[in-house]
Amino acid sequence: MRAVLFALLLLAGLAGPAAAQPLTLCPGEALRGHFVQERFLSGFERPVRSEGSFLLLPGTGLIWHGETPFPVVTAITANGMVQSVGGKETLRIPVAKAPFLAHLYEMMSGVVVGDWTALEGDFETVRDDRRIVLTPRRTDLSLPLPVIAVEVGQLVERVEMTKPNGDRDLLRFSRQTVGSSALSADEAGIFQAASR
Repeated sequence: MRAVLFALLLLAGLAGPAAAQPLTLCPGEALRGHFVQERFLSGFERPVRSEGSFLLLPGTGLIWHGETPFPVVTAITANGMVQSVGGKETLRIPVAKAPFLAHLYEMMSGVVVGDWTALEGDFETVRDDRRIVLTPRRTDLSLPLPVIAVEVGQLVERVEMTKPNGDRDLLRFSRQTVGSSALSADEAGIFQAASR
């Protein structure tokens, strides 16, 4: 679930604030990069830290590959979300069982082509030169949405998500590249499995 929101944020950074000159993905291009996530949870002295890589392929989906503290792969497509550990599927949520996934995927798809209306239906957006703050408009959603602050240059650099209970996630993105959408055999296999 969290990976769907991250994809949305990566795409929001591609669309960027009006004052920035963001990159846009052209047909046949993909966004790849590295992430570091720190989760600040009530009751824990220090944040829980994880890091890994991601692949965002417009029209196909997202692969969110956690590498530390343990390897886990999450793939999101129009069909839903699939998670695997050590190559073995551990979780599958089809959109038929979780309609909010279809809605979030629609928002992702809209933002990647610069259509903020899908996103702005659920979030009030305030933008300045390098920052976008997304505040949930509704509280009646099946998924409680956090307040999200995104810092962007040409791509998303930093994201902070604050949940209603005060817990927060801080993400930093680096080594991001926009390039060919050619997939490795592993990546193709992950998307194929997620699309079943």
